[in-house]
Amino acid sequence: MKQNRKAGRVVDSVITHIVLIVVCFIFFFPCLWLILASFSKSGSIYSFRGFFPTEFSLDTFKKLFTDTTMYNYPKWFLNTLVIALGSCVLGSFLTVLTAYTMSRFDFKSRKTMMKTTMILGMFPSFMGMTAVYLLMTQFGLINRLWGLILIYSAGAPMGYLTQKGYFDTIPKAIDEAAKVDGATNFQIFRKINLPLSKPMLVYTALTSFAWPWSDFILPKLLLKEKDLYTVAVGLMSLDETEFARFAAGSVFIAVPIVVLYFSLVKNMISGMSAGAVKG
Repeated sequence: MKQNRKAGRVVDSVITHIVLIVVCFIFFFPCLWLILASFSKSGSIYSFRGFFPTEFSLDTFKKLFTDTTMYNYPKWFLNTLVIALGSCVLGSFLTVLTAYTMSRFDFKSRKTMMKTTMILGMFPSFMGMTAVYLLMTQFGLINRLWGLILIYSAGAPMGYLTQKGYFDTIPKAIDEAAKVDGATNFQIFRKINLPLSKPMLVYTALTSFAWPWSDFILPKLLLKEKDLYTVAVGLMSLDETEFARFAAGSVFIAVPIVVLYFSLVKNMISGMSAGAVKG
């Protein structure tokens, strides 16, 4: 009986690992194909033998940053970075304030506002693109990078429920004890709740950065000048004979996200540990 159980566990383990390997390959293959395509010497997808290029070279990455006459990738990259960083800072600030207010304070229409935001969040954002375009036209914010920052930042607090849920896990008894000691609401927020919420702050910063970094619809709608394009819009404007450059730009655009993640993941782990100890 024991041998049968052991054999069953081995078979189950083998099948599980095979399924996981297949799933990993399915997700990894497009990434591998894109990376190899970025090193294509010809630059055109029509020269590929099957899925992969026939010849490889580093010239594509050199052209990506040096040949800027028609396709100014460095400028697009800088535009995207400015928009993403501005949206990250302002959007994270507004989201955290909204979540903290909804979590720690009781006021009239609080539940109504929460229900309204939940309902509005069910609708896709592109449904309001026409209204957004008309408003941006009236305020003269077409072809303005900071106009995009304002839109992303204004929309960020709509996703405050995750942050609110985290603030809800912090006992309110801590706030009450601090008030007895004479602390103001702002001091409680800054000196007590924010340090305990470091993992949530890191998550908020990552999502606030990643959304504008990879978005295509809004920049395509509001940025008409080629020098103001973001990376997503710029890469989509490439000619089909420039597929290797498209692949190289797509690979390089992942670098800031990876760097940001590895820079903040330590804070996320240490913040979770600190929260567990202080809680």
